[in-house]
Amino acid sequence: MANILLVANLNCDRVLLLDKPLKTGGRFHYQDGGQRLGGGGANTGLGLVWAGHRVALVSQVGRDEMGDWAIAEASTQGLDCRLVQRRAGNTCEMLLVMTPDGERTIIRPQRPVFELSVPPKWQHWDALYFNTSAEGTVSWAKTALDHCLVIAQLAKDDRPRPCHVLLASVSDMQGRCDLASWDYGVSIGGESLRYFVVTDGVRGAKVYTQDDVQHVPAVPAEVVDTTGAGDAYAAGLIHALCAGKSITQAMAEGAVWAAFAVATDSSIPGEALKQYLEA
Repeated sequence: MANILLVANLNCDRVLLLDKPLKTGGRFHYQDGGQRLGGGGANTGLGLVWAGHRVALVSQVGRDEMGDWAIAEASTQGLDCRLVQRRAGNTCEMLLVMTPDGERTIIRPQRPVFELSVPPKWQHWDALYFNTSAEGTVSWAKTALDHCLVIAQLAKDDRPRPCHVLLASVSDMQGRCDLASWDYGVSIGGESLRYFVVTDGVRGAKVYTQDDVQHVPAVPAEVVDTTGAGDAYAAGLIHALCAGKSITQAMAEGAVWAAFAVATDSSIPGEALKQYLEA
């Protein structure tokens, strides 16, 4: 078992199920799929909890009933939410617009600024994962690099993400990378970067290092809901790295977790992943 700290969002998702694919200027009917727990914190953290790790979440929600619900739901499912900050105002729903082919469009309000406080004692943690735009991420990462494994998702812009392992998708990279892939990864992850992993859906993923590039295939799955697939991939990768596996073995495990995620009609991992881990 590893001690893993996630700095990621905790959301309340509202699912709208459309009757046909989105098209500009179209008219659509929808079914309200209800409210469910979501965000990178839950989507990544719950699988790690099921894998036997101690997982704590650093996030921010409003001081309202929806914020109470999100924290209670995450805590009930095993996430340590004692480091989740409460801010004045409402916790706004994230709208997940789902089309019949399982693809989703996310509509969310502008998030208020989230500032990280004094970093914890990193000697108590085995891994630190960033998937957030919180202020203070860089300083937290720099203080953690010498003490625990640091994994980060590429941000929506080119802000630095000091880390040992940087994760991105091909769609994240479109129109942003004029450098060679490894050089771009270093420009974000810094000199501590060991691996730059770029996922590409059903085409699998590539890992770039200073001297090499390797490909790891995806695991076939029947797509029901793609929400949270990248988060599940990250969780599987973190789980394997904490167990001492190689980067390609960790990517293969991430692909298995992502396959379970897309075959489940939820943002958080489903029962199939839990059964796989128990087996």
